Amino acid sequence: MRKPLRATLAIASTALMLNATPIARAAEPIKIATIVELSGAGATSGTNFANGVDLAVKEINAAGGILGRPLESNAVDTQSNPGVAKGLVAKAVDDGVFAVFGPVFSGSILVSMAETRRAEIPNFTGGEAAAITKQGNPYIFRTSFTQDTAMPKVARYIAQQLKAKTLALIYVNNDFGKGGRESLTKALEPLGVKVVADISTEQSQVDFSAAVLKTRQSNADAVFVYTNEEEAARALRELRKQGVSQPIVGETVLTSQKVIELAGGAANGAVAHVGLTVDAPMPSVRAFRARFEKQFKYTPDHNGIKGYTGVFIMKAAIEKVGQVDRKLVAQALHGLAISAAQQPGVLMDVRIDANGDLDRESFLTEVRNGKQEVKEILPALGAKQ
Repeated sequence: MRKPLRATLAIASTALMLNATPIARAAEPIKIATIVELSGAGATSGTNFANGVDLAVKEINAAGGILGRPLESNAVDTQSNPGVAKGLVAKAVDDGVFAVFGPVFSGSILVSMAETRRAEIPNFTGGEAAAITKQGNPYIFRTSFTQDTAMPKVARYIAQQLKAKTLALIYVNNDFGKGGRESLTKALEPLGVKVVADISTEQSQVDFSAAVLKTRQSNADAVFVYTNEEEAARALRELRKQGVSQPIVGETVLTSQKVIELAGGAANGAVAHVGLTVDAPMPSVRAFRARFEKQFKYTPDHNGIKGYTGVFIMKAAIEKVGQVDRKLVAQALHGLAISAAQQPGVLMDVRIDANGDLDRESFLTEVRNGKQEVKEILPALGAKQ
């Protein structure tokens, strides 16, 4: 006896729904959380980083997503407060995100990364303090150099090109600044450069007159400034105001776009080693800069590149694993070499080591006529000489 038409349609409808379930699941978004400093002392860094992540997400989704799944991102503000950052990361863990991007400030990531570690969630950070990847956390990954990678390059420049024997060091008294101070002094010692003025300053400090006076009184051959963007601009203005004529050197921040804008002519002549710069003479980086400026109507700094490339590093690892599995992706990231030819979003060839630190080319820059210019491209540490 033939089945009634209504029953046949019901069976067919159920079958279609069952068959459609895997397709629907395959299209579920991959949720990531961007937890950064959108206000407070880290607003410049965090906003650039968040916008870089946002641009990468838009481009990846426009190209079909990752393994056919779109990315879904949500940016929240740590207020440049480590306690707030920890709470926001804990909430992201509860929300079941696949990965966390940020915070950028070293003090915040050092506090918050325990939450992503417990949940086995990959955590990409722009923080540069050496201590971040020295704790054996298998879920933490940098999007920039560690201080232990960058500072030896700066130290060689100070000793070999500037021929300096003494140095005045102005640093910010937080995890970022203290970590950089330790890495730099360690790198300078075997090169015969002595720190004759070790000057601690505070985050968000406004008046640098006393710090610069100590610098002048030290008669050092060169000055090294290692602070956040706003403070670096104030330090440069005060150094020029007090007539300091010695070379002024930094790492990453000192010649960044935000510092140049805030310091004006006082930034001219400042030199810094930078792991990332939108002024790099590379077509891939210049094209990224153009897309970022079109989207956000301003020129990004190194933090914009950090956020952007971090998402593509994650994408490369997911595609290597072939599935959206947090634990497998974290494992795949260790020792992963990513070619910019195959994954253009990373902008430059990059390798991640067993600690979550990365290695790639970097740059020596100088501010000339109000613009950052690349003086030299420095090879990756692991490159064959």
